[in-house]
Amino acid sequence: MNLQSIAAEVLEPLGYEVLEVQIQNPDRRPTVLVRIDRLDEQPVTIEDLSTASGALGLEFDLRDPIEGEYRLEVESPGPKRPLTRARHFERMLGLKVKVRAPGNAFTLPVTAVNGDTVVFEDPTQPDSRRELRLGEFQANLAEWPDRHR
Repeated sequence: MNLQSIAAEVLEPLGYEVLEVQIQNPDRRPTVLVRIDRLDEQPVTIEDLSTASGALGLEFDLRDPIEGEYRLEVESPGPKRPLTRARHFERMLGLKVKVRAPGNAFTLPVTAVNGDTVVFEDPTQPDSRRELRLGEFQANLAEWPDRHR
């Protein structure tokens, strides 16, 4: 079982969505970085991070999924928020998103979400409209919202 699956198995019942799991510095003392959001879409608090870190740390200690010593970091999405589900894009309508797809990279505002298709377009740029299906691209927030979304 991979780290993403373990994290989701432990944290989703506690009310958290696992947005991303990364292993940083794998050749030295690795850091396991887990980005979470709340399933109720409220802001992630310090208490949430502490709860998630404690539960995940215990499970990692039990399963020992990483060889040797490592550091566990649990953080809120912050400005590098990965967007993977339709609801993520719906929450960020109107904000700029950095998109990477095979043969295609751009930064444009999210203008619509239709099922599993996300529409990106800048009304001030002719011919900027792009429509991509979820799962066929990677995206991160490129513009910080003025309020929690």
